[in-house]
Amino acid sequence: MLDMESSSKFRFIDLFCGIGGFHQALSSLGGECVFASDIDKECQKTYFDNYDIAPVGDITQVDEKTIPEFDVLCGGFPCQSFSKAGNRRGIEDARGTLFFDILRIAKHHQPKFMILENVRNLASHDSGQTWKIIHENLLEIGYSVSEEPIIFSPHFIGIPQHRERVFILCKRKDLGEVPFFNLQPNKALKCNLDLILQDASEIDSEKYALKPDLIALIDIWNEFIQGITTPLPGFPVWSDRLRALDFNENLELLPKWKKNFIIKNNDLYEKNREFIDTWLIKATNLENFKGSKSMLEWQAGKIENPNIWDTIMQLRPSGLRVKSPTYFPALVAITQTSILGNKKRFMTPRECARIQSFPDSFKLHSKDSTAYKQFGNSVNVKVVLLFATFLLQPETFDPSEFHLEKTSSY
Repeated sequence: MLDMESSSKFRFIDLFCGIGGFHQALSSLGGECVFASDIDKECQKTYFDNYDIAPVGDITQVDEKTIPEFDVLCGGFPCQSFSKAGNRRGIEDARGTLFFDILRIAKHHQPKFMILENVRNLASHDSGQTWKIIHENLLEIGYSVSEEPIIFSPHFIGIPQHRERVFILCKRKDLGEVPFFNLQPNKALKCNLDLILQDASEIDSEKYALKPDLIALIDIWNEFIQGITTPLPGFPVWSDRLRALDFNENLELLPKWKKNFIIKNNDLYEKNREFIDTWLIKATNLENFKGSKSMLEWQAGKIENPNIWDTIMQLRPSGLRVKSPTYFPALVAITQTSILGNKKRFMTPRECARIQSFPDSFKLHSKDSTAYKQFGNSVNVKVVLLFATFLLQPETFDPSEFHLEKTSSY
């Protein structure tokens, strides 16, 4: 079991702190948080409730000289566009972005280490120009940085959430080079949803249960996937396009991707015309079968005898998204809470906390919608702990010790 009570003490700051995912990880390694910042008022409240530290607001208004001395800088910084930077080099390329605030604070304080996190797209954003600017700026202020952004997801270590994020590890050059990180996902490792689900006796069943109209909607889509005789579609199903083509409509005027989906929906219809015509009459009679709810994204692969109630679902702007029950889709900052098909209910905020590796002692925001948003914006505690141990305490680093099966204590 990973030793969570390390005797090694250090001081850290928590920028863009949210509800303290970095705080949870770094404090468990013996770190003391001496400064936190987040512009979101509700996150400030949740952070204070849990850590008795009041984060300051807008970091752009904070004088770096007023921040207490520290050893480690942490931050899941927002990523605005760097595309206007052109071909210039140096710290000027980062001005006007919140990454610049990390740079100015780090340049002044010269902490030993930095652990930064961002969305998966950072690695390829602006054809690699964004990563180039970030990398060159960190080198310029005196840090060793991994040559490539590290892409990692909680499901790599058995946490049932697919959430790829970029991690940037930095070490002050006088302390040596950042070691090469090459931990590959263990394909034999299975995620166990039961480790994070609450017992039925702990849940307000009426509050999180699916309402009858949503059950009816899912039932009608279940009838659809069970009724078509062709393979389950790997493309979005748009019910308003399950019909014969209108030859007066010029599809060439549409974007190529949209034209492609329309043709595929038409082909699906032609091969299942009799069934779909009958099914559409039933579906369109449902009051809520409209907008995004009249669309389906089947992402559960090829399954014999498919049953939508055996999957995990999300109601998204692009349709009812259906995934196999191996792990949850990434939590997002807007309320698109996953549906547990076999339990006919939504995930609870506590379960969202668990798939972000927050302990059950963590005090949730009193409003569910805000709690869902906060966990959607958070870093995964156990993933941060893995990288923090790798960077700060490499002599104790054993990746197998971070697997959920070993560390679950909910």
